[in-house]
Amino acid sequence: MEYNHKPKFLRAKELAEYFCIGESTVWYYVKHGRIRSIKASPKVTIFDVAEVEKALFLQIGRAHV
Repeated sequence: MEYNHKPKFLRAKELAEYFCIGESTVWYYVKHGRIRSIKASPKVTIFDVAEVEKALFLQIGRAHV
């Protein structure tokens, strides 16, 4: 999936593709509080891309310190 612009919200599978990580990693990060999910409906969970990006880059920054 190619993105010509930065999307505001993505579902777990799309988020995994966008950040080149596994979908199971997305759910691992949610479970451990590294990223926050938003329930759009009982069967739909979405993620704020800017918020996830910030959380992942903060995590990378800590790893290199």
